[in-house]
Amino acid sequence: MTLYDLFWGIGDFLYWTFQLLQNDFWLTSFVNYGAILLGFGGLLYWLNLQKKFNAQAESDPNQLK
Repeated sequence: MTLYDLFWGIGDFLYWTFQLLQNDFWLTSFVNYGAILLGFGGLLYWLNLQKKFNAQAESDPNQLK
């Protein structure tokens, strides 16, 4: 197997994947909404951690500000 075959195989797989997503509306919607929900979930998780870090920083008087 040469690099030529490997790259063409990857290209064919990506082409097939994009064609699948382009043709099936319900699958495309599922992937899009899943990415949006994952992004909002990550944002809420990060904001929760930031809130905890801010509370910890306010309670520690020896911390640089």
